[in-house]
Amino acid sequence: MRSEHSFTELCRRYGISRKNGYKWFNRHFIELAVPGGKTSFADRSRRPHNSPTAISAEVEAAIVDVRKQRPHWGPKKLRIVLAKQCPELELPSESTFAAVLKRNGLVRPRRKRTKSTPYSAPLGHAQRPNAVWAIDFKGDFQVGRTRCYPLTITDSYSRFIIAIVALTSTKTNVVKRALQRVFDEYGLPEAIRSDNGSPFSSRGVAGLSTLSVWWHKLGIRHERIDPGHPEQNGRHERMHRDLKLETASPPATTVPKQQRLFDQFRARFNQERPHEALEQKTPDEFYEVSSRRLPVPWWGKDFEYDQEAEALRVSKDGYIATHRGAFFLSTTLAHELVEIDWYEKNRARVLFGTLNLGEVVAKAKRRQLRFFPVESVDTTQPTTITAERPRKPSPTSLDNVPF
Repeated sequence: MRSEHSFTELCRRYGISRKNGYKWFNRHFIELAVPGGKTSFADRSRRPHNSPTAISAEVEAAIVDVRKQRPHWGPKKLRIVLAKQCPELELPSESTFAAVLKRNGLVRPRRKRTKSTPYSAPLGHAQRPNAVWAIDFKGDFQVGRTRCYPLTITDSYSRFIIAIVALTSTKTNVVKRALQRVFDEYGLPEAIRSDNGSPFSSRGVAGLSTLSVWWHKLGIRHERIDPGHPEQNGRHERMHRDLKLETASPPATTVPKQQRLFDQFRARFNQERPHEALEQKTPDEFYEVSSRRLPVPWWGKDFEYDQEAEALRVSKDGYIATHRGAFFLSTTLAHELVEIDWYEKNRARVLFGTLNLGEVVAKAKRRQLRFFPVESVDTTQPTTITAERPRKPSPTSLDNVPF
């Protein structure tokens, strides 16, 4: 080095500053003087030599002990308890408490929940009766020896309570049968607004559930509020507060008696109770039965697609077989007719009616397809129903499903 190149030229050749070059040079010769010291170019620990804010071993042990005594308490409450038990200790902040608990394996990591596909379309504004219906369950409570799940449906324009049904289950078939009776009596709305829970929505493709698939086939738009924002269904939630106060505090002893309480509340709410938003009139004075009637048969018909498009039926296992191969879509859409629109050579949109489900990408050299579901649902287009003869319902008839 001394005879061929200068130190500055060597630093320039290896792309480092002279300051760093001298640092490595001096470290190398210092470590050569130590037996076995040939690690001068290895990364060194970046841990600080001292940390003024580090807690003592005594404090950390006290935090661990109080957590073991109260395994379900969080950092805030543990800090208060420890301050009372050991006032002589200088306790760290709540965030440091949380770090100590995590470092010692005393925190169970939260399970990451799979979220349903977000609904990004704007929520419709109810400007007339039956423009938007709101649907939900008012929790559940014990009635006699069984649980009661009140299914509530209201018209968002008139505040009219369309139904309060004391169900003993939230299963799709039970809810579907209850809705069939409601549609028979009051007709079909333009849209139904719900939360993202079951059975109204799912974590599958486009947030579709068996119930919402049925609604789409009936030409009903399904709107979903944002998770954790019940105020987007505020009128319905306000009714729920009165419902619980007047009919379930305390509840009845049997489901039929509870249903009678619901019917009495519904009659008072619709025909007697004036609403300030309705100019102190009753919902019954504003509501009109929908002119859109439930079709015969009630389970709906297949959508009508363009003749140029590829209309295929989903198998019972949720797969679609195209001329380029098969791919898995969703078991929720089993036996339903969907459209495969090849807008490019190797790319196609997958549509259920006017609802975009995602895209299919075909491999160039192999008969292999990959489906990419939509990241958000955004559709406000009306649906079109064909006059084609519908398929028969499944053997599990809803007529035999008890409420």
